[in-house]
Amino acid sequence: MKYAALLLCALLHASAAEPIAGTWLLKSQQVAGQERGSRPLTLRITQSGDVLEFEYSVTVNQKQEISLRFAARLDGSEADVKGPNGQKIGTAKVSRFGPSQYLVMLQGANRPTSAGRMTLSRDGKTLTSEADASVPSGAKTHTTQVFERQ
Repeated sequence: MKYAALLLCALLHASAAEPIAGTWLLKSQQVAGQERGSRPLTLRITQSGDVLEFEYSVTVNQKQEISLRFAARLDGSEADVKGPNGQKIGTAKVSRFGPSQYLVMLQGANRPTSAGRMTLSRDGKTLTSEADASVPSGAKTHTTQVFERQ
């Protein structure tokens, strides 16, 4: 009986809903301190067990087109990042950093390496992504994106 209770607790903990899961719409974006417009960008984060799937899509001619996607565990292990055609374009690592923050690292050949943090607001309605991207020449760019839950 004691083991059954422990197993039940472990299963409940493993499948606990992540507060970041949901559909998010980009409301504002700053690149190197300057406001930058963008096509309508949607971030969908879905959870399946201990894996979070991140899917970024933009609206082109009234259609949603996926620009990149990856499915990662929150233990910081490497996951493949796939582009719009489903081909691998890099890797991602995601880990939990407190109750409402997630660390995200993206890298790939011929792409900037990006390390950042996604922070969920206390009310769960706003997701702020701050990242520093580095190109092979060493130049760095800081980006802040603010998303609203849909």
